[in-house]
Amino acid sequence: MISFIQNEVVHKHAWLSVSEFTDIVAVSQVTPGPVGINLATYTGYTAADGVLGAAVATFAVCLPSFILMLAVSRYFLKYRNSPSVEAVFSGLRPAVIGLIAAAALVLCNGENFVDYKSLLFFLGAFVAVWKFKAGPIGVIAACGVLGWIVY
Repeated sequence: MISFIQNEVVHKHAWLSVSEFTDIVAVSQVTPGPVGINLATYTGYTAADGVLGAAVATFAVCLPSFILMLAVSRYFLKYRNSPSVEAVFSGLRPAVIGLIAAAALVLCNGENFVDYKSLLFFLGAFVAVWKFKAGPIGVIAACGVLGWIVY
């Protein structure tokens, strides 16, 4: 969702700058709810100047998923132990990892990595979570405090 929304609102329609979009992604990740919905809500609010734009954007992002889940859930409960369904989900796992990696690469731009210190924060956070199994809330708080001190 992040790369799709960025393409639409930054590159195609120019409703937001890259810097604004990066800030919205950061805020969307620390607010409750799915990042894609939070991004759409804020973009709708900004682009359409108000609550109506936010409501329309949120509805437009949620509606296709809602309809798809209604259609699929009826059959999924019936066929969830089927070898074909299990094979589909086994194939989807690597695709989901690829989509998450693609979203991370979209955010690796000059706006986010200003200098080598930003890269060090990223690498430190990655190692803390991956190698030492640190909790994400603690890592975010530590990076926030270090960023406040360093910058």
